Amino acid sequence: MGIVEQLLELARSQIETKEFPPGSNNVKYNTAYYGREVNGSNFAWCAVFIWWLFRECEVSGLYFGGKKSAYVPALVDWARREGLLAKEPRPGDLVCFEFNGRNGADHIGICEDWDGEYVTTIDGNTGTTSQANGGCVMRRRRHRQYIAAVIRPGYEEVEENMTDEKFDRLMEGWLARQAGKGPEAIWQKEGLARAKAAGVTDGSRPMAFCTRLEAAMMAANAKKQ
Repeated sequence: MGIVEQLLELARSQIETKEFPPGSNNVKYNTAYYGREVNGSNFAWCAVFIWWLFRECEVSGLYFGGKKSAYVPALVDWARREGLLAKEPRPGDLVCFEFNGRNGADHIGICEDWDGEYVTTIDGNTGTTSQANGGCVMRRRRHRQYIAAVIRPGYEEVEENMTDEKFDRLMEGWLARQAGKGPEAIWQKEGLARAKAAGVTDGSRPMAFCTRLEAAMMAANAKKQ
């Protein structure tokens, strides 16, 4: 699994994660970024979500040169200086959007798909009532007219220097982090509770990948019920 697919797989796993309470900007990505829980309008987190993805996949150096920034225009300026701006997005690119008519980027997401007219991204801090401050991780499909800039991190350089040993270490770290996580969305928690009650699973490592043997055993347990 390449770096782009790792980032996208992680981003997909976060869909439906929400700040709580609504409108607070109190969300786990901000807690990781600031080192404490935060609340208030000064802590918008669309860029923080992208920072978190790169950190979790152990490629922080590809985001803002390894530094922190929660300010989308600063990311665009940095990418311009580094020659990382692209004309059209492709999967893994960071797509910056402009919704307020002020001729400047005010939101960012990671590109999942591009058909030449519409771009599909996974964004933090978006929602059905607000494109750029909705408090949720969502998959969004938008017309190209809203694209203000496209940032293409240096994935190729990192992957060219990737050895089997480095790749194994990255994957082991990522799998370990997945195994240590629990369900966050309500539907995930409810589904896991039903599966445990039915004896299909013991509930351990709910967000980890399972082997074919484990899948076969769970299927057998389900058949017994």
